[in-house]
Parts: sequence; C-alpha cells; structure tokens
Amino acid sequence: MPVAVFSRWAVCQAAVRAAVRSSRYYGKLQPSASQTERLRIFESLRDRHVQVTGAASGQDLTIRLADGRTVKGSAGVTAPLQIAQNERFKGAVVSRVNGDLWDLSRPLVEDCELQLLGFDSLEGKQVVWRTGACVLGSVMENHFSALVCREGVSDTGLYCDYQLQNNSLSLLEVEQRCKQMAAGKMPIIKLEITAQELKELFQDDAVRLQLAEEQMMGNTVSVYRCGDSVGVCSGVLLPHTGFLKAFKMLQVSPVTLSGSTEASGILRMIGVAFPGEREREEWEREQEEARKRDHRRIGKAQELFFFHDVSPGSCFFMPKGAHIYNTLTDFIKSEYRRRGFSEVVTPTLYSTSLWERSGHWEHYSENMFTVTCEPHTFALKPMNCPAHCVMYEQRVRSWRELPIRWADFGALHRNEHSGALGGLTRVRRFCQDDAHIFCTPEQLEGEITACLDFVRSVYRVFGFSFHCLLSTRPTPCLGEPALWDCAEQQLESSLKQFEEHWELNPGDGAFYGPKIDIQIRDALGRQHQCATIQLDFQLPIRFNLQYVGADGQMYRPIMIHRAVLGSLERMIAILAENFGGKWPFWLSPAQVMVVPVGGDSDTYGQEVVCRLREAGFMADIDDDRGNTLNKKIRSAQLAQYNYIFVVGEKERESETVSVRTRGGKQLGQKSLEDVMRSLTELGQRRSSQEEL
Repeated sequence: MPVAVFSRWAVCQAAVRAAVRSSRYYGKLQPSASQTERLRIFESLRDRHVQVTGAASGQDLTIRLADGRTVKGSAGVTAPLQIAQNERFKGAVVSRVNGDLWDLSRPLVEDCELQLLGFDSLEGKQVVWRTGACVLGSVMENHFSALVCREGVSDTGLYCDYQLQNNSLSLLEVEQRCKQMAAGKMPIIKLEITAQELKELFQDDAVRLQLAEEQMMGNTVSVYRCGDSVGVCSGVLLPHTGFLKAFKMLQVSPVTLSGSTEASGILRMIGVAFPGEREREEWEREQEEARKRDHRRIGKAQELFFFHDVSPGSCFFMPKGAHIYNTLTDFIKSEYRRRGFSEVVTPTLYSTSLWERSGHWEHYSENMFTVTCEPHTFALKPMNCPAHCVMYEQRVRSWRELPIRWADFGALHRNEHSGALGGLTRVRRFCQDDAHIFCTPEQLEGEITACLDFVRSVYRVFGFSFHCLLSTRPTPCLGEPALWDCAEQQLESSLKQFEEHWELNPGDGAFYGPKIDIQIRDALGRQHQCATIQLDFQLPIRFNLQYVGADGQMYRPIMIHRAVLGSLERMIAILAENFGGKWPFWLSPAQVMVVPVGGDSDTYGQEVVCRLREAGFMADIDDDRGNTLNKKIRSAQLAQYNYIFVVGEKERESETVSVRTRGGKQLGQKSLEDVMRSLTELGQRRSSQEEL
C-alpha cells in the first residue's frame, strides 16, 4: 500500500487514539466514537437484512443424521446446535448440511442430511480458530487500544493484524484477556453484506477496508459483531464465545501489506484457541513431537540441505539430500513411462509477451522475478503451462494424437515475501512433478480417472491416507456455465468410480476451471494439500489451441494441469517429518554403514563398501579405530542408517556380513551376495520393511 494511503488511514484513526489516551492503557475501554458509529451502522444493516429475509415458515422438517437416524424439526427454527444438544452430541462446533458447512446456530430451511463435527475435524479446528481470531481482534481493540486491521485463520492457527503505539505487550496477558472475554459467552452475530455496505461500515478505516475488499468472494463478504467490535470473517463461526475455553498466543511479527515494499507499522499476532484444556494439552504434545520432527532440524542433522543469504529462499541440496531429490524424481519418471507421459524440457526465462498472452502478467506479475535486457523485459517462469501451450501450437494437431501428456521437471521461481519463507515448505526456487494433458471432451473422464489412480499408487508407497475435494466454480469465473456444468459432472463421475473418500468444496475452483485437490494425512495426523488435478478452459482459448477432429472440423482441446507430489522441496519436508528422519530403505540417503572390527577387517570393509556403491546403494564405512564397536553401532543408529554391516575376520574369510537394523534387531550373519540381492529387491519394491 502506498505510504500516502497509510498516512490517511492513520489520520482517520486520530479520534480513536485520542479517546483512549486518558484511559488506563491495558484496562477495559469504552467504545470510541468511531466504534460506536460502526456498531450503529452494523445494527442498521442487521435490521435491514432481517426485513429482507422475512419470517421463518415453520414447516415440518425431516433431518437425517450421520448414523442413519432421522429427527424432526421446524424450518427457520430448528438449528444444528439444538439437535446436538437433544442428541447429546458432545463437542460439536460446526455442522455439514447436505454437504455444505453450516453454522450451529443457523436454522435449517429444508429436509436435509446433517453431520455434526467436533474440534478433531479439520473443519472444526478452522471454525474454532476463526472464532478465536474474532475474540483476539476484539481484545486487541477494546483492551489494548490497538487499531485492528484484519483477523483470520491459517492451516495452523489464528492471527490478528493490528497497529499499536506501545508494542511491548505480553502474550500471556493477551491470552488471559481472551479467556476472560470468551467466558462472558458473548454472542457472535454474522451478516453477509455487499461491497457498498462494506464501504459504509468501514468508511473511517482505509486499511481495514482495503484488506476486507481483498477477502471478497464475488459480490458479498461476511462481517461479524463480537462484543463492541465489528470485523470481517470468511467462513463459519461459533454461536458465542463460550465455546472457547483456552488460548495460546505464539508470536508477533511485522506485516508487509500487498503492493507495498515499505514497512507498514502493522504487526501480526499468531495463536491458537481450543474448546477445552484437554485439547490444548493434546496440541502442546503434538507441537513437541512436531519440533522433534521439524524437517529443518533433520536436514541439518543428516546433512541433507541448507539455506544461505546469497540466495534467499533457494535450497542448497547436499549429496544426501540430492539423493532423496533424485530418487523421488526417478520414482515419478518410472510411473510416467508406465502411464504414457512424455518428458519435455522448456526454457526458464521468457519474454513478458508470453505472460501477457497467458494472462499471468495481469494477475501474477508481482510474484515473478524479472530481468531487463534493453529494450526487452523477461521473467523467470513460475509455472510451466504457458510453455506447454507454445509447444502444442507448433503444428496442427490431429484427434488421433490426443491425449497428449507432457511432463516437465524444470526449475520454477516465485517471488515470495521474505517473511513467508520457511524451510522447504515455502521457497522461491522449486521444482514440481508438473504435467499437462491435452485431450478431447470425450477423453476427459478417462484421463481424470487415470490421474486419480496415479495419485493413489504413489501415496500408497509412502503410506499416506488421503481424501479428495471437488472444488466447483467460484464467483467470478471465466467460461460458459454449460461448460462448467459438464466438466464438474465428469469430475464427480470420476471421483465416484475412484471409490475413495471425497467431499464437495463449493466455490473453491480456480477461475479458469474446476479442480480436484488431494489432501494427505501424515504420521502426526496433519493434513497437507499436495496433489492437484485442475481443468483449464481458458489457456486453450488464449493460445487458440485446436485439433482436427475425425470429421475434419477444428475443435478446442481441454487442458488438465496435474501434479502428484507437487513441489519436490515441500514433499521432501513432509516426508522428513512424516518419517521423523527414519527414511525407508528405497529413499534413504544412508542405507548401509559398514563397521570393520579387529585385525585386517578394514580392507574387507572397504571392499564391501565398494561393492555396495557399485550396485547403487548409499553405503559408508566407519573405520575410526578410536571408537569401540558399540559406539560405532550407536552412532550409525543415531544417523538413521537402515542397516549396519559388522565385518571382522570371520566375515572376511567367509565373505559374509553380520547384519543389524537401525532399530537394534540383529539379523545374523549372511552372505554378502544374498544380502545385496535382498537389498535390491527391497529397493525395487519401495518397501518400508526392515526384514531382509
């Protein structure tokens, strides 16, 4: 945001600061003149919307519960919260009505299927944290005199963006204030308002208005009232603050506003909220386990990768890290050969004319790295799809060639803000197992089904459970409604044939087409979105891509964007934490440690290592004569070598090795030839077992 706009915002808030200076700084404040006016406008809008909505009909409803039972209700009167209380469903924080997320306090309007969800669900956590963000925003505004700009949720918790003259507040005190306010069981009132009504509501707050407008999906946005505060929310909220029993504030960091390179003076407080102390204690145990498994700690301890200021956000992979990187790539390439994909290689640097043609320059240019060579401007590619369109259009295509499946492992660059960078999970330079499929409408369902099978076969290797989200058309979107309807129906048909758990995710598709997102669950129960299958109607139009049909007429192909692992860097982070650094043998950068002991066994140990390396295994030798056998074995176990081969005079004479696992299990003395054969089979099966 330009400095001038931020300055005007600061001037607009002068009345707020003047009103609170005379009050005890951390005491409960009376609403300022600005707050009072905003509350008046909110209540006026609320009255206006109630009149438009009209009275409830009161007709009888039949409500089918998740366990198959049915209960009765009244339209416009019975809400999911009432049913949860009547059925003694403990811990409900949100519901699904006919597949759509639904506030617990929102009355039902028709016969429906009702599912009650608790904090242990992803949706439940988001609702609790979103409501916690509302409470935090109200506390920051009313108890700490902060000028609140925005509140919301991420995948890991809640946040509140604010400006405060005195920045030395205590996180513990904020926690206590949030808990006190929540105990008051203050109702949370939601309204869906238009852009014009939003401007009326936040007419005295330029920054808050801008950030709220950025959150708008379509023509409306949700706002809420919590106590004396009014804010913006995107999604379902709890009926009142009494559902929240515990808070944990984690950190405060500066915020850079969109479109601005200068310090905004705005801070972000990050935290979490819980429906009870038991959930907080469980979260703290999970966080401790997550710290032990942090991929950055594992990467350093195992010498896999590092980051350096000479290239911020770009990873340096050491030999062992490169082994994991290349093994994952080879795994996907082997699947490509079985599934009819052809690998292509495309440039990294393109003229801006390509990005203007694809539409990315208008919407994505601020996230692209540019290079100027007078008089031309070039940009490093943040994605591969426009380049693949250029390849497709090089000659006339026939229907007999389709589907065309092109895979690309080219390096991608995205100009992420420095504050958003975090290990391998958010980087500036990365690589995707990216592929694009060009097909006819008749081939679409089969291609989607094949992509889903690809995803399942890969995730089974890692032991991930997963579920799919069908994200349908957003508002606004590009393309004809009939085309969207047909595409969504084909995606749904493919998901039904897939026979894995899937859910509808209304309105969350890309503006250019619907998509299927696949969310995996790791060993800690955390969910990650990696694989995606996206339909694109727009790039084929922008590039005027065509094929000659069987009747000799020209037709437009459908383009499918598809990734299974997603970013290789991010997947390595997920796998490191999922396995806790205990890599399965086929992927491990430390497969075998050879430990010679006594006599002339060093020479034999070196021979064993050479033979293992020639066979393609990651093998090392610990020939430090200053360490005892037990210490060498323990060091190899701590370094997470899958197997430890102890060799002495007896093994040298018989050309055997004494095999131990990193878990301490002794597998006994085995022929080196037999062991190498077993290791080869283990690697080819991509098995996680330790027995040979």
